[in-house]
Amino acid sequence: MSFQTGAEHEAIRKAVREFGEEELRPVAREHDEKGKYPEDLRRQAAELDFVAPHIPAEYGGAGMNMLGRVIVTEELWRADPGLGSAIGSAGFGSSMIAEYGDEWMKEEWLTRIAAGESASSTCISEPAHGSNVAGMETTAEKDGDEYVIDGNKMWITNGTVADVAVVMAKTDPGAGHRGISAFLVPTELDGWEATKIDNKLGIRASDLAEIQLNGVRVPEENVIGTENKGFYQLMDFFASGRTGVAAQAVGAAQGALDVALDYADEREQFDQKIGEFQAIRHKLADMATDTEAARSLTYRAAGAVEAGKDDKAVKLASMAKYFASETSVDVADESIQVHGGSGYVSDYPAERFYRDARITKIYEGTSEIQKNIIADRLL
Repeated sequence: MSFQTGAEHEAIRKAVREFGEEELRPVAREHDEKGKYPEDLRRQAAELDFVAPHIPAEYGGAGMNMLGRVIVTEELWRADPGLGSAIGSAGFGSSMIAEYGDEWMKEEWLTRIAAGESASSTCISEPAHGSNVAGMETTAEKDGDEYVIDGNKMWITNGTVADVAVVMAKTDPGAGHRGISAFLVPTELDGWEATKIDNKLGIRASDLAEIQLNGVRVPEENVIGTENKGFYQLMDFFASGRTGVAAQAVGAAQGALDVALDYADEREQFDQKIGEFQAIRHKLADMATDTEAARSLTYRAAGAVEAGKDDKAVKLASMAKYFASETSVDVADESIQVHGGSGYVSDYPAERFYRDARITKIYEGTSEIQKNIIADRLL
């Protein structure tokens, strides 16, 4: 399948790149070192439709297709993965609301997220259950016209900054994945307790938290979609989510390549720029080729996801996520090598790209999980 972006997508790329170069890169190191969440930058990005660009136009979003969203993510992460993550994840859970939520949910929350007024989160993973979603232990018990939610969620992006969350919980604990439901939970409710996780290796500007839900009560109208169908609803977004992480990885790889190219053109040894040595030139050639290959596979996955939620889309999304994340870490590692000792200290951004890229091999399904998914669709 050949692929070529059009003028509209290249215009999106140009706009996001300008925002990244002018607004993100100058403050990236500060936000990384302080673990500072970029509230102002998120609101600024929302004005340009870079926050949750999938939200339909009737709710204030840009209504971009999958490729447009991939390009936004890629360029944000190219500028800085930490800030790119904070901005790009501000609408976590909004796809579930847009697809399965009642109209009142969309009008109340999608408009606020698209405008940058609120951030959202999705609460799925738990301390003992990451890749095994069906093993979750959080429960939602019916009590009259309300549900009472109890449980512990872990590694929750936007956990301390979100105003609303999509919480996955078991409404029929004995039914495994067939007993999971999705709930719209405002984070101001009694019983919601978020504890910030700030000892992260990378993407430090992005908020991460552990969530305790202690008797959180929500009205029955806060069920998103159909009771006990939450797992199947969630499955609808795995392919798009993994394609999104592939785009993050491509952006981080390109960012690491960019700084390596700049350094190779500036640093001199033995009376010449290091970029003139064949050993360095070959490194850069390999880095550029691998990044372009990851980009092509990611764009192809985006096209498949846009075309339909079938096995082909699932397979290509997992291929893209697996290959791009592995490539990203490898390219970032080589970027440090090009920098030499300078790459090992925070005076240069190479080490930050390396730390930030590493997460793409873990969340939205580890590389090992992706290989299982790919193999299942080959045999």
